[in-house]
Amino acid sequence: MTGGHSWIAVLFGGAVGSATGVYAVKKWEADDMGKVYLVGAGPGDPGLITLRGVECLQMADHVLYDCLVNVHILEHVPGRAELACLGKHGQSRIWTQPEINAKLIELARAGNTVVRLKGGDPAVFARVAEEVAALRQADVPFEIVPGVTSGLAAASYAEVPITHRQHASAVALIVGQQHAGQGGESLDFDSLASFPGTLIFYMGVTSAPTWTSALIKAGKPSDTPVLIIRRSTFPDQQTLSCSLGQVCETIRGLRPPAIMIVGAVSSLAPAASWFESRPLFGRTVMVTRPAGQSAELARLLQQQGADTIAQPAIEIAPPSQWAECDTALRHLDQFDWLVFSSANGVRALFNRLPVLGLDLRALGNVRLAAIGPGTAACLDSYHLHVDVQPQRFQAEDLADALVEVGSGQRFLLVRASRGREILAERLHAAGSNVTQVVVYTSRDVTTPGAEVVEKLEQDKIDWITVTSSAIARSLASLFGDAFSRSKRVSISPLTTRALVELGFPPDAEARQATMQGGVDAIVLAEMESG
Repeated sequence: MTGGHSWIAVLFGGAVGSATGVYAVKKWEADDMGKVYLVGAGPGDPGLITLRGVECLQMADHVLYDCLVNVHILEHVPGRAELACLGKHGQSRIWTQPEINAKLIELARAGNTVVRLKGGDPAVFARVAEEVAALRQADVPFEIVPGVTSGLAAASYAEVPITHRQHASAVALIVGQQHAGQGGESLDFDSLASFPGTLIFYMGVTSAPTWTSALIKAGKPSDTPVLIIRRSTFPDQQTLSCSLGQVCETIRGLRPPAIMIVGAVSSLAPAASWFESRPLFGRTVMVTRPAGQSAELARLLQQQGADTIAQPAIEIAPPSQWAECDTALRHLDQFDWLVFSSANGVRALFNRLPVLGLDLRALGNVRLAAIGPGTAACLDSYHLHVDVQPQRFQAEDLADALVEVGSGQRFLLVRASRGREILAERLHAAGSNVTQVVVYTSRDVTTPGAEVVEKLEQDKIDWITVTSSAIARSLASLFGDAFSRSKRVSISPLTTRALVELGFPPDAEARQATMQGGVDAIVLAEMESG
């Protein structure tokens, strides 16, 4: 029976003449019952989830996540899994705790692997006890995966040592918003006022008048330093300093979530922490590479402090037919050179080989050329090293390099469904035999995401990355005049030329046509603008 259990008899025997005992042992019906993982997502920065948390997300069938969980963490979830946000104030209905408990049990009894993704650490002000009690009562197996709790992370990202040899030998984590049904005295403010260390208040914005006045009344000096960190570890983290007596005035108009650090250590916070001092802190960058290919660029931008939002400008798909490509692949030994103009081409071609019953041995003695380091790195991932790569990463320079070393030889050019013909034309003109095969289709995205459009209209996107001429043209068509509302960074002179022709000249250009080069160009432009 799904969600139930069975009983098995275990026999044991003793010495000769002793009795044989029988024990009834409850056994899970493992084939029917799933499992629930109560996972701490950390405070916001997607890099702060634990390795175990990532493992759980990668094997999940269903993920029920808190609204404050950074959506980038959900990138670890497989595409087959179903996601459910448990609600956000003002935007959707918030699930009640009994509803959450019931859903976890229902999904697990149906044989699913379920992740309940909770902000911070499940055991710190996250109601994990109620979920555990419900799961135990329903005989549903579960695991608790710790996370980095917001109070400790906020201190580190604001550069505050919550313990200090001179100022604090203890730390107290306190919830400022007490449960409505909690009976008796909720907090012992007399003890907290004399606590020999640092007080960290969670969920204390709306209740600040209550707990600040209670602490002062209990003897805590009103000039005690306080550090307020809103949305700690997120790219828009905000830090405010004041005294205990000034908290209510300081947070007027401030929206939760925020962590309040009360104590002498708060005075040690710098004007701008290491986190807030990163060059792109507070900037939002739109990454426009195809879906599934934006992670590297987004990661590089996030390392510099930027918030990123994905809006693919083009889609990559298989070609309409493989016949010409398959014929060429079956006769690779007839070519002297195999030439790649993109990493997409590398992946598409080598994914096609096993479909034909071939492997890397089909390459034989063919030599390899790549237009740039990204394409060369993709080849290297297949343990293949390029023989030619131009110093400048564009078709003209690749053509010149190949003409110099292989004039008159046989070339197989691996390409997209659209693109310039300059490489083939130059090689033809030099007397070379050239065959071109389309291994992937590049199509424009025609409908932008609603969140992207809203952010553009509200001038909340600072930079847009433009990493090819095709992407430049697609973005101009996708957004029209709104494309000019944000600064644009071009990856190469060729892309810059396309942007200029479209009427949207870039505000920065990469010195080297790589993802890192694009990030460096944005950083330099921001530093120069002050």
